[in-house]
Order: sequence, then C-alpha cells, then structure tokens
Amino acid sequence: MSRRLSIFYSVLLLIFASPSLLSPVNGDLAGDRQALLDFLNNITHPRSLAWNASSPICATWSGVTCNRDNTRVTALHLPGASLLGTLPPGTISRISELEILSLRSNGLRGPFPIDFLQLKKLKAITLSNNKFSGPLPSDYTTWMNLTVLDLFGNRFNGSIPSGLANLTGLLSLNLAKNSFSGEIPDLNLPGLRRLNVSNNNLTGSVPKSLKRFGHSSFSGNNLTYDDTSPPVGSPAQKEKEQEEDKHGIYISEPAILGIAITGCFLIFFVIAVLIIICYVKRKKRQETKPETLTPAKANPETLPSEKEVSKSRKEMNIEDMEEKSEFNRIVFFEGSNLAFNLEDLLTSSAEFLGKGTFGMTYKAVLGDAKVIAVKRFKDVSVSRKDFKHQMEIVGNIRHENVAPLRAYVCSKEEKLMVYDYYPTGSLSVLLHGKNGKEDHVPLDWETRLRFLIGLAKGLAHLHTQHKLAHGNIKSSNVFLNSKRYGCISETGLALLTNPVIRADSSARTELRYRAPEAYDTRRSTPESDIYGFGILMLETLSGRSSMDDKKEDIELVVWMNRVLAEQWTGEVFDLELVKTPNIEAKLLQMIDLVQLCTNRVPAKRPEIAKVVEILEEIERE
Repeated sequence: MSRRLSIFYSVLLLIFASPSLLSPVNGDLAGDRQALLDFLNNITHPRSLAWNASSPICATWSGVTCNRDNTRVTALHLPGASLLGTLPPGTISRISELEILSLRSNGLRGPFPIDFLQLKKLKAITLSNNKFSGPLPSDYTTWMNLTVLDLFGNRFNGSIPSGLANLTGLLSLNLAKNSFSGEIPDLNLPGLRRLNVSNNNLTGSVPKSLKRFGHSSFSGNNLTYDDTSPPVGSPAQKEKEQEEDKHGIYISEPAILGIAITGCFLIFFVIAVLIIICYVKRKKRQETKPETLTPAKANPETLPSEKEVSKSRKEMNIEDMEEKSEFNRIVFFEGSNLAFNLEDLLTSSAEFLGKGTFGMTYKAVLGDAKVIAVKRFKDVSVSRKDFKHQMEIVGNIRHENVAPLRAYVCSKEEKLMVYDYYPTGSLSVLLHGKNGKEDHVPLDWETRLRFLIGLAKGLAHLHTQHKLAHGNIKSSNVFLNSKRYGCISETGLALLTNPVIRADSSARTELRYRAPEAYDTRRSTPESDIYGFGILMLETLSGRSSMDDKKEDIELVVWMNRVLAEQWTGEVFDLELVKTPNIEAKLLQMIDLVQLCTNRVPAKRPEIAKVVEILEEIERE
C-alpha cells in the first residue's frame, strides 16, 4: 500500500510542478506566429507592420526571418519601426528558436526585458537608441550562444554587471551613451573583438584585460590607465579631439608658402617638359617627310625610276591594305579550340548580357553549337596599334583565376574580344538576380568565400607576375571557374584608354568601385584594385548592390561605416549568411578586412598577397 501511495504522490508532484504539461506547446511555427501577434497587439505602433494573421509568416511578414525549412522563426529585425512604450512580457521570449533580435531606434522604455534571458539560442541582440532605463540583470548564464550585445544610447544605470564575463562567446559589446557608474569589471573575454563603454559615468582604472581596446572605447568617463597615460576622456583630451575633428591638421603659414612655391615650380617644370616634347616630335616629323614634298630642279640623275615610284606607292598603302584584310580576320590565342571567321560570328544567334564602361557583352551560339561571350567595344577611342598591343599582352595571361581571352578582332569598323561563356552567370547575377529580379536562390557562405578567394588570387597574379592593374573590378566581371572558385574577366581594358563617361546606370555602378584617388585621374593602380576588391567584398557579404540603395541614397562603404559606428555589426551582413552555423567570428574577420581594403589612404591598404592569405585562413578554419 505504501508503495502505491508513493507512486500516486509522485505523479501528482510531476503534474503540478510541470505546468507545461497542461498548457499548449508553442514549439512550432504556429506558436511563433501567435507570440508575434500577442507582441503586436500589446504594444503601441503608429506605423503598421503589415503582419496579417492569414498570410505566410516566413514569406510576407516584414522583419521576420525563418529557418531554411520555414518551420521556426529565427530572426526578428524591427529597427526604426516606431514601436513605443514598454515591451509586453511573455511574447517575444516565447520564440524559443530566436537567434537574432534587433529593436534599435524605436521609442521603447522601461526596465531591461528580463524575459529575453529565456531565449537560450540568442546570438545577437540590439536595443540601441531607445529609452530603456534601470540596472542590468546580473546573471547571463542562459545566453551561452550570444556573440553581440548592443545597448548603445539608452538610460541604463547602476554598475556594469560582472556576470557579463560569463558570455564566453561574446564578440561585440556596446554599452556606450548610458548612465553606468562605478568601476569597469575585469571582463576576461579573450574572444571579444569590439568594446565600447564611452560616455557613461564610469570611474577607476581600465582593467588589464581590456587595455587592448583603444582610448575611444572608454572616452567620456573619468577613467585612468595604470601607466603614465593621461585620463581617458579627460576634458583636455576631448577638447583636443573636437578641435582636430573640426579643423583637421594645422599647417603653419611658412609651410603653406613653401607648398605654394613648390607647386608653382612643378607647374613650370611640367610646361617646360611638354614644350621640349612637342619640339622633338615636330623635328622628327620634318626629318621623316617624303622628299617629294620639297621642291627641287628636274635632274635626270636624281629622279626616281618608274620601278622605285611603284615600290614607294606600295609601301604607303601597306597600312590601308592591312586594315582591309583584317576586317574579316580573327586573331586566336594559343590554347583556343575555336575556329570561325567574323561572318560566322556576326550571323550567329546572340543574346544581350549587359552593358559596361567599354561597350556591350553578348552570348553567341556558333554554327557548331559552341557558346562564347563577345565583348563589343563602343564609345572607346583607341588606336589599332594600342589595341592590338594590349590584346597581345592580355591574350597571353594564363591563370586559373583570370578569365582567358580566346580571340579578338581589330579593324577600322569593329573591335571585339572573345571569352569563354560561363553558364552559371556572374557574381552580380547570383547575388542580386538577373536584371535586378529577386526571385533567385541566395548564395551560401562557401560559394561567396570561394568567389572572393579566386578573385584575390587572380589579382595577385596580375599584380605580381605581370605588374598589371585590372582597373575595372565589379561583380559583373567575376565568374566561377571549373574548380568553383572566382575568376576575373575584362583584364587590362582600363589601360587602353579613358572611355567616354556616361550618365547611365552602368557608369554609376562602376564609379562605386573606384578608389577616391582615381576619381579624377581614372588611373588604375594595384592600390585602387584593392579598394575595388573591398567594395566588391562588402557587396558580397551584405547582399546589397553597389549602386545607390533605394532607401538611402548613399554609397555602400558610407552605409557600412555608419552602421559600424553604431556598433551594430550584424546589420551589415546578408541574412542568408547570418543563418550559417558558427560563422560570427569569420564574418567579423571579413568586415575587418573590408575596412582595411577601403581605407581612403592607398598606402594603408594591404597588398593583395596578404588579402589572399587572410581569406585562405578563414576558409581553413
């Protein structure tokens, strides 16, 4: 009897101690939908979120991202959504698979939402630029997967909890512009890459484990280092920084005078050199003029014979004859298995692929069913001699990450280049869809990384083996080779001439990749190639086009710097990448590399060999 009573009481205890057995289980998409609807119905939102209870949550609800199977909600992005008041408890915290939560730039107030600590799979959370207040919780043991915590620009107070040291996977911590006081705890987090506690009321000294971060991470407080450095954020230091930001670097009057005199001297020197060059060229032309242009007496002994006159006329017409004969001539390079003439090419079925700086590109199907890509030059002024010379250089470049030039045509009427056709399409098409359509399969992390590694290796070959800058880096010029790594096309075209600058979308796109120092000169260098690679790398990571964003008319690199300045690094990356497991540290390494490559000072950009080394190391990890 006693044994039966024991079993009976055990069952009762299990039932009453586990309310979840009596309540409906919300561990599915329907539960996530209801949690979001409860959140929406219990918070003030003057601007509609367009969450329709009858529409598919994963496909149509703005700001909501699901997993690959569309069975659970994994990310909620509601920045600047005009959310006001306090967060309703027991709503968002019911989305148990939530990994990313962004509620920045709203009008949310109240204490720290303690129920968010129930989200055990959370990887990144940002509540920046709201009006949250009060102290932070002390225990964060449930957030073992958290990598980004951003509380910038709120009204939190009290001390910074030492429990943050338990977030061993944390990569970015932003507590700036709040009202925290007391000393900074010794957060021994070796993996922490970004820290900002500036503009609070902190006192004491900077812990030893955090001294690796710059002074700007601690400015606006009453903090000191243990060494002889001045207090971080002291009034004198802040006044100096503000003065430098306002006026830039001070240059004395004698220095300005010296610069002006040197500039004038250089201008006169250049003019003198140009005059000498013009004089030498004119003298050479006079020396090479035909003797028939100089009047002379009719002397039978010096008159040329009829045979010599005929020979002279033939020599004068050689160039004209070459032009006529080369109209139907295609020059093939070694390794090409193509065999066709210009008539075959012009009569083949063609499909327009795109328009760039130097002309238009077509997909051509020849009579023997071989498919090629043809670049047809337009609005480019270049002599036949220079064009042929550059084609010979490019046509002899052989590297698996440089798209080979198979043949070219150079006549008075036509200038064409023939390449292999890549059926998978360019990086631009794979990232953004054809003609800007978004109904395409998103690129996974591995493919994007392979694109970048291959492109970097191709540029390294051009820079080191051929001392050649590419000068026209853009996502529509990058393809996948047979080994599924990126390869760069249209090599060396930027060296031919300065093309006619147009005002269409293709010209605006290419300007986005151009380094600041090349805007006026349009001169390509390895350093400007690195800048273009950095922009393309950012485009690949963010999934955004390098053209003007539809919402914000700003350049891509400016947008990136603006987002990073707010310490919300996660907003930079394409959601497709964020879904990839264990990728946070790699993405931070990639964005650090982007910042190095897009430095406005050319000398501070890394060499392409170093870029290859970093990318291959990320691939091996």
